[in-house]
Amino acid sequence: MNALRKFGSFDVAARLLMINQFGINLGFNMLMPYLAGYMAGSLGLAAWAVGLVLGVRNFSQQGLFLFGGTLADRLGYKPLIVAGLLVRTGGFALLMFATSLPALLVASAASGFAGALFNPAVRAYLALDAGERRIEAFAIFNMFYQAGILSGPLVGLALMSLDFNVTAGVATAVFATLTIAQLFALPARRPEEPAEQTSVLADWRTVVSNRRFVWFALAMTGSYLLSLQIYLVLPLQAEFIAGAQSQLVVSAVFVVSGLVAIAGQLRVTGWLQAHFGTGRGLIIGVAVLAVSFLPLMVIPDSARFGAPVAIGALLTAAALLALGTAAVFPFEMDTVVTLSRGRLVATHYGFYHTVVGIGILAGNLTTGAVVDAARDAGADWAVWAGLSAIGVVAALALHRLRRMPGAPEVDGVSSTEDHQGQHRPRVESRGSRLLRSAIRARPVSARERRPL
Repeated sequence: MNALRKFGSFDVAARLLMINQFGINLGFNMLMPYLAGYMAGSLGLAAWAVGLVLGVRNFSQQGLFLFGGTLADRLGYKPLIVAGLLVRTGGFALLMFATSLPALLVASAASGFAGALFNPAVRAYLALDAGERRIEAFAIFNMFYQAGILSGPLVGLALMSLDFNVTAGVATAVFATLTIAQLFALPARRPEEPAEQTSVLADWRTVVSNRRFVWFALAMTGSYLLSLQIYLVLPLQAEFIAGAQSQLVVSAVFVVSGLVAIAGQLRVTGWLQAHFGTGRGLIIGVAVLAVSFLPLMVIPDSARFGAPVAIGALLTAAALLALGTAAVFPFEMDTVVTLSRGRLVATHYGFYHTVVGIGILAGNLTTGAVVDAARDAGADWAVWAGLSAIGVVAALALHRLRRMPGAPEVDGVSSTEDHQGQHRPRVESRGSRLLRSAIRARPVSARERRPL
């Protein structure tokens, strides 16, 4: 009820964006969780090829965010949202017929590029529309996001009992419906016009010259690589330990992930915001991602303790991964806006995910190869130990970045620098106050709130 009240307190545009994100994740997750198993099983692709297809999808989305973000800042947010949904519709339609590796790569690239078009626009639109309530808006946005992740695999499981192509067809229909709905229902919105027009290259130079923002994007690459393993190594692990029942186990992974995120999102965000602030809360979230794989490192297969225990370890890892992702997402999105200083927000989101996408492509290729090699060598634990190590490095990098001199304030108190380098007072946002009052937490002292 608290979440519903908060949802209703936002205007029509913000509510539509949240519902739209639910639909996006519903269509995406009724298909994508089963794609790895479909390619490895029905199509007989090797693990490295599965990792390549998923990596290309992620790179074409994350890696091309810069173009989508730049277009959104120049053309407005709504046109990019509608165009992205239309391209995703075509990409998923192609997956209905793709059986060879080249065709799968083309379909995955199209599906990913669609996300590069609509995702920066959606986030920049929501950040602009929510104003000081950004953290609260992104927390509720993530609940809709996770609700799609929860319901999508369940719908997909029922459809997969018929055929993979049926599943792909229904997912295509979902995105076609979203395209029409956003075209006619979403109000047009674009950022304020700059005082003087600049070239695209000048905008990109502005972003790249923001060194703290670039280092932040590099540090967060590890976080994304871990959170996206729910689409790669966790389904592969389910097939490894459950065999013919792997689809049920994959569905259980996404159900657990969605329930944890939906039930805990507002409380986790509020508690971290109240006790630690944005910077430290973000680091804690990444640390939780790092420890998510420890249960699988202890129980990497079903040989010693049996399949039920191995499945329990997998579901525990999924729950921890969802908890860490819920902790990270609102603070991460707010930090991008803060480090951009409110200028070229969609372009900053685009560059951010471009950097992340390159890391994901390399990481997924490496992870897919390591999975094969580790299983051949009887050292399955090494995969999970390596993923945990990546999370530790990412958390340490964020901690180091937060302690660097001259960091802008991102926790909502103290002072910050505006884009001219002048200091101005900044008070806690209304969203932060609402989140804190919702959980009846103690106030945060100035000592506890450290800039990122």
